[in-house]
Amino acid sequence: MQRERQVIVIGAGIGGLATALELAGQGQAVTVCEAADEVGGKLRQVTFEGHEGIDCGPTVFTMRWVFDELFERAGLSLDAALKLARLPLLARHFWPAAAGNTGPAGHPGTKPASLDLFADEARSVDAIAAFASPAEGRRYQAFCAQARRTFETLNTTYMAASRPTMPQLVYRIARNRPADLTAIHPFQTLWRALERQFHDPRLRQLFGRYATYCGASPYQAPATLSLIAHVESCGVWLVEGGMKRLATAMAQAAQDRGAHIRTGAPVEEILIQGTKVIGVRLRSGERLSADAVIYNGDVNALAQGRLGRALADPAFAIPPRARSQSAMTWTMIGDVEGADLAPHTVFFSDDYRAEFDDVFRRGHAPVNPTVYVHAPDRPADAEAPHAGPERLFALINAPANGDTAQNDAEELDRCQRSLLTLLKRCGASLRLHPQHLVRSSPTDFNHRFPATGGALYGRATHGWRSSFQRRGSRTSFEGLYLAGGSVHPGPGVPMAALSGRLAAKSLLSDFRSPVQYRRAATIGGTSTA
Repeated sequence: MQRERQVIVIGAGIGGLATALELAGQGQAVTVCEAADEVGGKLRQVTFEGHEGIDCGPTVFTMRWVFDELFERAGLSLDAALKLARLPLLARHFWPAAAGNTGPAGHPGTKPASLDLFADEARSVDAIAAFASPAEGRRYQAFCAQARRTFETLNTTYMAASRPTMPQLVYRIARNRPADLTAIHPFQTLWRALERQFHDPRLRQLFGRYATYCGASPYQAPATLSLIAHVESCGVWLVEGGMKRLATAMAQAAQDRGAHIRTGAPVEEILIQGTKVIGVRLRSGERLSADAVIYNGDVNALAQGRLGRALADPAFAIPPRARSQSAMTWTMIGDVEGADLAPHTVFFSDDYRAEFDDVFRRGHAPVNPTVYVHAPDRPADAEAPHAGPERLFALINAPANGDTAQNDAEELDRCQRSLLTLLKRCGASLRLHPQHLVRSSPTDFNHRFPATGGALYGRATHGWRSSFQRRGSRTSFEGLYLAGGSVHPGPGVPMAALSGRLAAKSLLSDFRSPVQYRRAATIGGTSTA
């Protein structure tokens, strides 16, 4: 009789929880070791007395089919675990009155402008036609068709599949959709594609924002990121209780299927014998034996030897210049007047290129930033007015310099003034309550996620090669697998979940194989997934 194999998952973020749920659902003995006192990783909340928790990490829930499938494979139901409300209004966008803020037919704007995007494409077409011109509405329809084609081309060949090399991806696409090899514009930047698609610079800004979902600049990110437009059109949901509830629901589901989750149990070292993983050592000194370990954390921590010198492999490294963006954030109770917020609202700067030059070239938070505001107390359709204090989360992009720069209170004060100034120029007045305010900087994020510099998305998705520079599930160490936003298929809540499923799939395949392990090649060789 074959003995029960032991699997340890390091990190109870979305990738680690997806791995645990997948493996436990397949009857594996799984223990999750989480350093923090609660599960969730970047899915965190701040709670002020007398108020519900406020998400201060990811706030957007998309690609719900990834989680439906994950729960169903374990014999469970996502709907039974979470209460989800689909948003008819995807996001509300504001621009300040400025010389660069042109209205219909190119006339200078004399007051702040706003535009809503809807889950219903026809409503968005009408809104864009009224906002810019009927011609731009038609261009938006073409943009949506292109986004859908790009998503359908890459969904099964790249995102939900093992990490391919460039030749492998070309083969996968050419086998079934040869006409799409050039149609998805892999070698064109997102900004260049938007310049060709839209005449109104504000629309280029709006859809260029998709690059920031991966911590990247639209001036360097590939045009394939336009597929996010299709992902959002398939549904954006609000999670009752906040995104943190997704993590707790996944943890409960994994436990229901037999997984053991240990919080407050930081792993100090992944134990290696020769080139084979044999377990982990906790900071407390306790040793746990394992047949396999899934590491759900930033791969740069492995490169720096933070989980053992034996793992300090340059192949794991993400150079500082290749890091994705970090952020300055404000989690608060505040009062907003003058502009009706939606659950997801964006206030755009009027010098977009300078904003990304500040982050990626000059290495400091933008002087004139774009501001994202999440307002979970607003109704899903954002039609009813709101008065009085409410829960808010605001974010601006920042460089991932949390291991080299101070990012002190003075810098946060400067960014806060810039944030309030932009909102005022867009017609919104925000009053903060200092006793109900928590601010975070790249330094804080680097402290929570060591070796990242505060980068929230691992490697920046800059250029077509970046998609093939992320590590896959397998490593060159027998029994060590990778999951999380810093590995394939990339950052974001659903992508992290997919990475967890891919790690579990690789592990189960190796467990079943008579030759249980195939040495994975380094980046640039054959598939490491």
